[in-house]
Amino acid sequence: MAAGPRVCAHRIPSLCLNGNEAFPQGESDLTQALLALEDGSVFEGRAFGARTRRCGEVVFNTAITGYQEIFTDPSYAGQIVVLTYPEIGNYGTNPEDSESARPHIEGLAVRELSSVASNWRSRQHAEEFLAAHGIPIIAEIDTRALVRRLRSRGVMRGVLATDGASPQELVETARRIPPMAGLELATRVSTHTPYQWTEPVRPCSPSDPVPEAAPPRFHVVAIDYGIKRNILRRLALVGCRVTVVPACTTAEDVLSLDPDGVFLSNGPGDPEPLQFQAAQVRKLIGKRPIFGICLGHQILGLALGGRTYKLKFGHRGANHPVLNRITNRVEITSHNHGFAVDPDSLNLNEVELTHINLNDHTLEGFRHRFHPVFCVQYHPEAAPGPHDSHYLFQDFVRLMEEFRS
Repeated sequence: MAAGPRVCAHRIPSLCLNGNEAFPQGESDLTQALLALEDGSVFEGRAFGARTRRCGEVVFNTAITGYQEIFTDPSYAGQIVVLTYPEIGNYGTNPEDSESARPHIEGLAVRELSSVASNWRSRQHAEEFLAAHGIPIIAEIDTRALVRRLRSRGVMRGVLATDGASPQELVETARRIPPMAGLELATRVSTHTPYQWTEPVRPCSPSDPVPEAAPPRFHVVAIDYGIKRNILRRLALVGCRVTVVPACTTAEDVLSLDPDGVFLSNGPGDPEPLQFQAAQVRKLIGKRPIFGICLGHQILGLALGGRTYKLKFGHRGANHPVLNRITNRVEITSHNHGFAVDPDSLNLNEVELTHINLNDHTLEGFRHRFHPVFCVQYHPEAAPGPHDSHYLFQDFVRLMEEFRS
């Protein structure tokens, strides 16, 4: 007879202040939330955010700050995010820090949801922000135990419910969720129509010094597989006028816009189903300089005949060491991905491997030996994260300058 779900019923004692003054939903700290995984384990905690049920791949992020940017990064579509930092929500949210128009996470799991948003930039509590978009939160669970399970067994499908569902029902639902491998999500989060990026260049945060923007000398077409706003800010900062186009745009339509360069964005899901996108990028190689980040890196790998594979628990955090093999310098970098390009599948007569992850030696970047094409798996625009890799945007500008001459 099959064993029932293993309910981790012990809650972590709350460190919250009296919630009556901070949480707009007065009973939120009295309601049960359950996070059920496909392996039969169930974590019980307190419900915040929307009263609903959401499904997805349960992943974890180790960044200390930047939770709003994580909420709104389209690369998290289809995923329930566990944040390992023990207190979340303590500086609130504000309109400027969102990386897209809305949150894309399916749900949020945290150790402690702060009842106080103490920051002069805060405009809305994190719970209110997520609740307004129908996203549930489970708090006061043992996130260390949950992350250890995900690290040892690999990320799993799960259901986060704040609607009173039974543990057994949720485990059975989790086992029926489509796995992330084979799931095409990029076209779901992409823009439907082309647009010009016209936002004035500004820092991500008032405390983030940003030099004066270069005059717009280059026209870049950015293919949106789930693009982050700070990528667009960084392109504008180095002198690019950016046209953002949908993920299904053909190579012919990209070239008809007469760009100086083409940018391939980050995004969610498995890269392998994006065969149409890889075929279009293949047509663009040699026609214009190309720069890819994250999913864009993976699509370039596919376009050059390579293969991708799923990582056991992915890279999601803001302090991953990456070796730049060209400069022999180590960069501390921001990551958010669950798939990687297999370096053995690339033709090293055409491709030079440029960046390697020092934690697990996965491929983090490559460039073409004969065409102006390069990419990285990590996020040089950060938001959140360190600024060690901002130079890559200048490298893109230099490629466009050389291609013009």
